[in-house]
Amino acid sequence: MADWTRAQSSGAVEEILDLENKRMADNLVSKVTRLKSDSDFTSVTGLLTGSVKRFSMMARSGRDNRKLLCGMAVGLLVAFFILSYLLSRART
Repeated sequence: MADWTRAQSSGAVEEILDLENKRMADNLVSKVTRLKSDSDFTSVTGLLTGSVKRFSMMARSGRDNRKLLCGMAVGLLVAFFILSYLLSRART
């Protein structure tokens, strides 16, 4: 907290108030940033939950969807390994 007893002139009081205001503004900025990141995490969690529900529903329905699901899984695995290989080659 600001030391009000040491302020001896109006200029010193204004300087103390300005410093306190800047400190509180920085504190507020950090809190807003933290809240925004929490909000982003919540929205991503909701998106993933919805995707998992749709994926589970598709896997439980009929044989044709299982073939499609298997093909998608294999395709994603191949794409993952190709991308990881390309990224490892790009780093060297």
